[in-house]
Amino acid sequence: MRNRRIFGIVIFVGLSMHVNADEQHQKNSFFNKLYSIVKEFTRVDSNYIEAQKYNYAAMLQNTNTYEMYRISNSKHQTVDLAPDPSYKVGPYFGWRWIFLGYTLDVTHLSSKNKRKGIDLSLYSNQLGIDLFYRTTGTDYHIRRINLNDDQKIDVSPLKGVNFSGLHAEIRGFNLYYITNHKKFSYPAAFSQSTCQIKSAGSPILGIGYTHQKLSMDWNAFCDVVTDHIGPVAGLNKAELDSAGLSVSRVKYDNYSVMGGYGYNWVFARHWLFDASLSASLAYLHTISEAEKQQNFFRLNKFTIDGIVRLGIVYNKTKVPSDLKFEKWDDLWDARLENNILLIDGAREMMGIALQSEGNSVNDTNEVNLNLAEKKLELLHKNVKAINA
Repeated sequence: MRNRRIFGIVIFVGLSMHVNADEQHQKNSFFNKLYSIVKEFTRVDSNYIEAQKYNYAAMLQNTNTYEMYRISNSKHQTVDLAPDPSYKVGPYFGWRWIFLGYTLDVTHLSSKNKRKGIDLSLYSNQLGIDLFYRTTGTDYHIRRINLNDDQKIDVSPLKGVNFSGLHAEIRGFNLYYITNHKKFSYPAAFSQSTCQIKSAGSPILGIGYTHQKLSMDWNAFCDVVTDHIGPVAGLNKAELDSAGLSVSRVKYDNYSVMGGYGYNWVFARHWLFDASLSASLAYLHTISEAEKQQNFFRLNKFTIDGIVRLGIVYNKTKVPSDLKFEKWDDLWDARLENNILLIDGAREMMGIALQSEGNSVNDTNEVNLNLAEKKLELLHKNVKAINA
């Protein structure tokens, strides 16, 4: 009876070990596949793109935006409002693939405008995503107005007049895919995590989503109109209040598909110029809080937007400046991956490996020779080519 118990335990342990081994194999297989998928996102043609050899980088960014809103009410009165164009400039500093910085709106340095904005961009060789949030402040100007009146009142005195009764809040994202990602590198221009060593371009495809809130104070608008051109029939606070139009609040979602092309031009040693143009076709899905109703599909809800990106990069050298090459062992530095050209000579290569360990090129000690051979195998990942 005791023997049977022992035998049963042995079989149980054996089966458990076999099952655990299978489970471990499946786990390894899963992680290997996952690693292969992730690795594919960074796989590039080394004739066109190479890894950044510096840990630190600096960048100056300039962002220019111009926006315009056309607001209308149930009386078919419309007004086009636009803030002053925004010109932002600021420094960014990066460590490897992380960049942080701040841009200053130079057009609103002395104003009390409450404009705010946060942007986050993430890039890989295949995919890129831009996340953004901003409020447009209160520095709007009247660009065009239609009072829908029978009196044909001259509204030219209203053009360019300041108006602070509109508030806009925007948040959303743009996601895009680089089709020729093995030869064209977006990060080389906009995050400096790679280096473009040969000119190349790529089509760019993407999708986007924007959620926007607008709040329009028609009473404040009525005051502005009255102050500049006098009372207007059909536009007074009493009528607006009775119609429930004193303040209009609108939310809308913007769904877009985009396509474009980007090109990295390596026009001189250490220099790169990038230009990309994307156009998007978007549909505005609008919900009016005031009317509590949803507007259905309409062809005039489609809009076309464009994004232009320009970048110029100077990368001083392919080799880190702190590498002085004072000893043979420097050739094994991990930052020289795929950057070394060797000569096709077994004696010369063994001599380099021996000297890197402090031995003579004529050393005949078998242990030292074996160590030198193994060290040469470690140098393989740094070798770009062998000159025969």
